[in-house]
Amino acid sequence: MFPAIALGLIFAAAALPAVAQDKKDSDANKSDGDSIGFIASKNASAKEVGLPLYPGSRRHKDDSDDSAAVQLGAWGGSSGFKIAVLKMESDGAPEKVTAFYRKALSKYGKVLNCSDSATTVEKDKSSNGLDCDSDHPEKGETVLKSGTKEMQHIASVKTNGNGSVYDLVYVEAKGLGNDK
Repeated sequence: MFPAIALGLIFAAAALPAVAQDKKDSDANKSDGDSIGFIASKNASAKEVGLPLYPGSRRHKDDSDDSAAVQLGAWGGSSGFKIAVLKMESDGAPEKVTAFYRKALSKYGKVLNCSDSATTVEKDKSSNGLDCDSDHPEKGETVLKSGTKEMQHIASVKTNGNGSVYDLVYVEAKGLGNDK
């Protein structure tokens, strides 16, 4: 479904207790070269993911121990990463939810459909362009992504009874050598 590293980060974050970021130290997020920080939280919103919620959606939990939202990040100077994940469900058909997110993702650039393994998705020609090389969707799952390697937005949609379950993911990785 998502790149293996993203899944590892999601599971690691789910196991961590929620850590509140010090609001008065919010300037530490600025890349001034000498700031460092860390965030781990079982809360994420549409704002952190950078995508709207499908109308009428609600948070989805697979079981009582699951968190339907996760944020994890670490930074130091001009390098760092952030991942925000929301797991949602809707009574909307997967086709409608997918169309909604195809449009929403388009504000970040070309939208790639990483679901059809028979179709090779052409990589953006720039060194920072996205590709679907590390995506392995489940059968019946649609995975859309847009942005750059440094700032990816991903929507994954699959059938859930008469409705849909979908994941929204934002991955930011700066200065970590991910342009290779």
